[in-house]
Amino acid sequence: MKRIIALILILLFVFSGCAWFESKDEKTALELVSDGMDQFNNEDYQDSIESFEKLRDWYPFSQYVILAELKIADAYYHTKSYEEAVAAYEAFENLHPRNEAIPYVIFQIGLCYYEQIDTIDRDQTPAKNALDTFNRLKKQFPEDSYAHRAEHNIKKCIKSLSGHEFYVGLFYYKSKHYKAALSRFKSVLSNFPDVGFHRQALQYVSLCEEALAKDQKK
Repeated sequence: MKRIIALILILLFVFSGCAWFESKDEKTALELVSDGMDQFNNEDYQDSIESFEKLRDWYPFSQYVILAELKIADAYYHTKSYEEAVAAYEAFENLHPRNEAIPYVIFQIGLCYYEQIDTIDRDQTPAKNALDTFNRLKKQFPEDSYAHRAEHNIKKCIKSLSGHEFYVGLFYYKSKHYKAALSRFKSVLSNFPDVGFHRQALQYVSLCEEALAKDQKK
């Protein structure tokens, strides 16, 4: 009987000891948000993500959760994990559509796409997505400072899209596909005026029309 009692006491001590150590490891919401912000400010972005995710998962009703969700997205952006950043920003927007940070969040989504824009001979999906996002920001929050900041990015997106259209037109022209080339050059004139390719596009419209007229005479 004494052995059984002794065994029970030992087990109680062991389990209570484990619980004590676990409670020491589990930080409070305030400690986690403090850790996350220190890590973020020191550019330890991966560690900050881990701290903020613990805060979000362990204390879902904490007053710091909204900040944690936003900083997770920011940390992904700073590590150039743009796909993860967009997903995190979009999740924030869906969860908190009336939060005061929404203009910033939309701007950051646009930047995630914008940072992926490549040369004019490459796929322009990032430029298109960035342009659509910045235009959405302007439409939803026309007077916000982030909408004004987006103007510079919008111009670069349009220039990239225009350059790509001209590049494709030039490819068709050199391949003697004059009808397809003409369509591309006219698209530059109608959709992207005054962004750097207008004059060249006009010249090639004239060259394409001359080439097509010669082909009809043959």
